[in-house]
Amino acid sequence: MVNYQVRVSTAKLAGATTFNNVFIKLVGTDGESKRQWLLSLKGASSFVQGTESSFTVSCPTSLGKLVLIEVDKKRLPLFPEDSWFPAKVEVKSPEGETYHFPIYRWITDSEVHRFREGTAVKVFEDNHHLGKYSRQQELKERAEDYRWSVYAEGIPHCIKVENPLSLPCEVRFSFTKTTEFLFTASTGLTELKLKGLADCKKKWTDIDAINRVFCCKRTDISDYVQEHWKEDAFFGYQYLNGVNPMLIRRCTVLPDNFPVTDDMVFIHGQGSLSDEMKKGNIFLCDYKGFDGLQANTINGKKQYLMAPLVLLHKTPDRKMMPIAIQLGQTPAEDNPIFFPTDSEYDWLMAKIFVRSADFNEHQLNVHLLRTHLLAEVFAVSLLRNMPMVHPLYKLLIPHTRYTLQINYLARLLLISETGVFTQFASSGGEAMMTILKKSLSSMTYTSLCVPDDIAERGLEAVPNFYYRDDGLQLWDIVDRFVSGILRYYYKNDVEVQQDSELQKWILDIFEHGFLSQVSTGIPQRFTTVDELIKFVTMVIFTCACQHSAVNSGQYDYGGWMPNTPISLQLPPPTTKGTTSEDTMLATFPDVNTTVQGMSTMWLLSKRSSDFVPFGQYPEDHFSEEIPLELIKVFQGELEVLSTAIKVRNRNLEVPYTYLDPMEVENSVAI
Repeated sequence: MVNYQVRVSTAKLAGATTFNNVFIKLVGTDGESKRQWLLSLKGASSFVQGTESSFTVSCPTSLGKLVLIEVDKKRLPLFPEDSWFPAKVEVKSPEGETYHFPIYRWITDSEVHRFREGTAVKVFEDNHHLGKYSRQQELKERAEDYRWSVYAEGIPHCIKVENPLSLPCEVRFSFTKTTEFLFTASTGLTELKLKGLADCKKKWTDIDAINRVFCCKRTDISDYVQEHWKEDAFFGYQYLNGVNPMLIRRCTVLPDNFPVTDDMVFIHGQGSLSDEMKKGNIFLCDYKGFDGLQANTINGKKQYLMAPLVLLHKTPDRKMMPIAIQLGQTPAEDNPIFFPTDSEYDWLMAKIFVRSADFNEHQLNVHLLRTHLLAEVFAVSLLRNMPMVHPLYKLLIPHTRYTLQINYLARLLLISETGVFTQFASSGGEAMMTILKKSLSSMTYTSLCVPDDIAERGLEAVPNFYYRDDGLQLWDIVDRFVSGILRYYYKNDVEVQQDSELQKWILDIFEHGFLSQVSTGIPQRFTTVDELIKFVTMVIFTCACQHSAVNSGQYDYGGWMPNTPISLQLPPPTTKGTTSEDTMLATFPDVNTTVQGMSTMWLLSKRSSDFVPFGQYPEDHFSEEIPLELIKVFQGELEVLSTAIKVRNRNLEVPYTYLDPMEVENSVAI
């Protein structure tokens, strides 16, 4: 008789405990044990949340190398079926070897569940017949659980699900996350002390009235925004370090439809646009995707969404200053170009229309499409095509946490027919899907990879560009980590080419995420290890870092509505000299539209208490020595970067924290 020492860990999660009887079977290369009831001196408390319990499984002879375990639970008579969340099982063999079996999922039924030994195995290396069989069965079940659905034509596909409870258990929110999210969502207006204003369809009467509403919940940055929102330098700064650093690009030739001349922007011939362009000092932001779109109707009133062109100048004192704004794409007498030399309210109104356009561009393209919807595609494809034993599953699964449920809720609460965005944003009507479709059709792989994107937009030398500085360093750290892990498992390009699961994963992403558009540059298959490393780096960066960069500052920059109006309800001035403070107040969104926008940005910026910082992996999916060592090195590099960012921020008037690794969440989870 030989004995196997079995240690079972139950996760430290609310509701993870089971009082059902738990059974295990060990399966090895030379045989299998009998299905054994796990009994210990702890009795019914063996599988209480946060506990580890040890058991002995006896077999007549050695089972050889362990391949998998089979686990199931049966309820006691008169007791209800409950849910159990085992974290992992460790088995010490009579030969002295320790085998690790990562589980990290809910077991809610009395079916038999198979879990592979933790050593990562690619499909072409999986030679044991039971290993192959369990791999096939797992993927067959996953293909049923994770099915594609088309939410709307022309945008990335999503998971087919009727409600959050029909999502597979392992991808749902924890009890903690559910409770906090529902509380924040339902009490947002109350927390902000805006409850009485949610139905007020009146216009704002003065800036002080907006201030009285805003003063309930403030951050250091939102206070700064309120004080400086009218300033040109701050307007330009937000293109670099606000929530949308993705639009600005170096301008080498003025667009034909933006007829700015030297004497318009340089007083008394003190400079020339062509000279400044050659020096790399002129930048352009072009919202051409909004041209010709029908804006929303809110509170029965037509809204306005412009498609501005903005010219910026990097000044000798290293500031990014707006020097010309045209609010429509077609030059005309009733579409004047506005300048800082115009009257105070003409220039301020031009900037307000730009900031409102930027809100809509940011929410739909930069935030929703380029982080949330892509992260969902990456997650669904991973879960459909990669078994738990695949190295890529182990690497990427932490970066999919909560994404499927948060996206379901976004579709339900934000962009459905009754969603907040649909009802209260100027692009929330019929324009919304047009913007998303246009954005996807013009998206490129290059623009999703920070080093390529920064180079393509000509922003390598722009001063005080902290999104770029932190983003490039983060990209490099992630790239080194991914390279270490993948080169450990893929020794050469041929191994990449012959991994059929890997090839199905990328093809699924190409077809369902990018709708088979070759123009995006997204690969349809991988032929080299280098290609794989770059793509996986992009996936992790998108799901964690990029999402943090474009999500976490929403209330900081949007809580003070005049800086980021969710909608505008008067057309822009067609003649100069006709605006005043009263015009501005009448143009701003109504009170209810403002407070709905504020409470939504408050919700989307609020971190949950079970937040997992970037690069922290509470679940041990890897068990081999080298990947575990690489994870420690990765975490060390992130810590060093975090410290450097904190030191830099002490000397900044406006600290840039959104890419501090300690502030970045591992996945799109809010």
